[in-house]
This record gives sequence, structure tokens and C-alpha cells, in this order.
Amino acid sequence: MSTDTILRYEVLDGVARLTLNRPETRNALDLDLREEIGRAVVAARDDADVKAVVITGAGGAFCAGGDLRSLSAERRGAVANRHRVRRLHHWFEQLVNLEKPVVAAVDGPAFGAGFNLALAADFILCTPRARFCAVFERIGLVPDLGGFFLLPRIVGLQKAKDIVLTARVVGAEEAKTLGIAYGIIPEGELQDTALAFAGRFRHASTDAIGMAKTILNQSFHLDQRALADLEAYAQAVAIESDHHRDAVATFLGKRPLPFDWDAMTEQVAGQDAKENKP
Repeated sequence: MSTDTILRYEVLDGVARLTLNRPETRNALDLDLREEIGRAVVAARDDADVKAVVITGAGGAFCAGGDLRSLSAERRGAVANRHRVRRLHHWFEQLVNLEKPVVAAVDGPAFGAGFNLALAADFILCTPRARFCAVFERIGLVPDLGGFFLLPRIVGLQKAKDIVLTARVVGAEEAKTLGIAYGIIPEGELQDTALAFAGRFRHASTDAIGMAKTILNQSFHLDQRALADLEAYAQAVAIESDHHRDAVATFLGKRPLPFDWDAMTEQVAGQDAKENKP
């Protein structure tokens, strides 16, 4: 599946790539683009051939946040605005809890709602020129699109207050130090690296990954007993899966496991060293 609209959706060897495609606005989120993202998340969720998702932006930007021109074109009133924001969470919650790994490939600005869209991913890979900013306070707003939920869980409460209340820009290096960015990738290599990174999950159990992600997402607001119950149910399902049986047989047969993150990382490092060898 491949479309060329304000959101490009394509499946590349088991990885669904969603490209925000409004480069003239630095991929700002108008109402149409938000709805397109929602439909794409559902498509990726329901496609058994999709093992992971990459979200990125076209034209040297990830997402500049909400499209203020379109969003402020008409005055809706407080009640209508509240409903509009709440509608965002129908698809955003599905993205945050998508039972497949999600990678954000961030180049250039990820501001406002665009920052929070990146935070919804399980991994953020960014270029050195990536800039993250909870810009809302600059224009007298509060974070939306899940910012109150996601940011404190990633950076801690005090640092989240720093980022939100000052509305300052966080560069790539600081983002990596804070745990926002997983890795910093050279600009010309970001897309290929993100697809290859997400593609590693083709070798994993999508069901086990999905259950683990769902439980981890709930781990901050459930007590130990509730998490233990979820763990028991999930493990009961996983241990009966074909993927687990095959992996055990492979291990006992002293053959390499297909999903071994360390081995895959070493393989990539070895290939890079070989290509860069004079």
C-alpha cells in the first residue's frame, strides 16, 4: 500500500512508514492530517504483515506542531475546542498503545504536538539538527496530544517542568542525554537507519512484543499485584506460541536465535567498519 497525499503510507519489507507530507508548513498538523494519521495507525495495526512502524516527516522537518493558521481560522468556543482536543486522543491512544514497535525518525523541528507525536514512539532516532520543543507556553497554551502523560514518564517530573514551563528548545545531544532520543544519526542516513532498525523486529514475536509493550505502558499507574496478574496472563499466552517453541528448539540445537539484538548490532557495526575501511 502506498499513497501520496498529506500523509504517505507505505509498507517496506514488513515496516509501515508514515511520512507527514506537508513540507510547505514543516508538516504542521491540520485537522485533515490528524485524521490521516489516525487511519494509518489503524491500517498498520490491522495488517498482520506489518511488524513495526516508522513515523517521519518530509522536507527536512518532522512536525512543527499544530497548524495555527487552520486551527484558529474560526472561533469554536470552549466546549467545541475541548471536544476537538479529546477527539485527537481516539487515534493518539491507539498509536501510543500500538502493539508493534514504533520508531520516530526526526530531522529538524519537532515542536508542540509534533514533539509529543515523536514521544509516542518507542524509539526516537534523530539527526544532529533535530530540535525538540514543548512550545505551547510561548503562545499561552498547555501541552496537548499526550504531552502531560508522556514527557514526565520519559524525563522525570522536574525536567518535564523545565521543558514545558520554559518552552525552550532541546537539541539532539541533550535529547539523547535525557532519554528522549535513542540515537543520533547522520542526516543522510536517517531514513535507511530507521527502516533497518525497525526491520529488526521482523525476527521477533509480534505477540510477545505487543503484550510486553502494553504492560510496560501501564506500569506507572498499576500496583505490583495488578502487574503480576498481567504478567501471568501474558506469559501463559506467549509460552504456548509457535514462536516460543521454535526459539527454544533453536536454542537447544545450539543455533543462533533469529532475534538477538546484540548480535544484530554487532553485525551492523561490522558492516559499517568494512564499508569505511580505506
